[in-house]
Amino acid sequence: MPNDELAGRVLKGTTTIGIVCSDGIVMGADSRASMELGGFEMPALVSSKEAVKVYKIDENLGMTIAGEVGFAIYMVKQLKVQNELYKMNENRPMSPGAASALVSLILQDNKWPLLSSGEGLVVQFIIGGLDNNTPELYYLDPYDGAVKETKFFSSGSGSTTALGYLENIYAQGMTTEEGVRHAVKALQTAMKRDSATGNEIRIVAITKKGFKEYTKEELEALKGAGK
Repeated sequence: MPNDELAGRVLKGTTTIGIVCSDGIVMGADSRASMELGGFEMPALVSSKEAVKVYKIDENLGMTIAGEVGFAIYMVKQLKVQNELYKMNENRPMSPGAASALVSLILQDNKWPLLSSGEGLVVQFIIGGLDNNTPELYYLDPYDGAVKETKFFSSGSGSTTALGYLENIYAQGMTTEEGVRHAVKALQTAMKRDSATGNEIRIVAITKKGFKEYTKEELEALKGAGK
């Protein structure tokens, strides 16, 4: 199929979140992936209700994806492989800073061929975790820019709504338990206004204890505790 026909049939992700906490990093996302059919004249199709947008790279490191799912997952696989090679050489996993620098370089290498063809890369990543028990969070834009965030960030089509919520509630010294509750509420807020954000909520926390993905039951218990 020609590229112009494929351009309107790309699986896309939506709202992802990263929060810097006193004892670690909280990351989360919804699980809806949409596909544009025929451009603006036709509505987007909910192509998946079970899309995974938060990935474990190592016990100290995680990554969220938003945008063109195929290339984004390729980047996740690349980072996992490079992290394993790094551990073999350095006897420790990559730091969030090193991981974001590597992803930025890979984006740079892939940017120009696609830009020259008129397609471009429509992907956004949040990379977070611990560097010697210090929480770090980075945002990477489609044009390989890597920015260190000291509080929080959100990417994807529902990010403006999520960022508005996080801007109002964020406080220095927030624990990961508090961060998890607020990540859930930020995603719920995005779901109310962004049609491409929806279905399940997935939340992880990265602390000195390791990488933890919360179950539905745990998230419900935390929401109840925060009332």
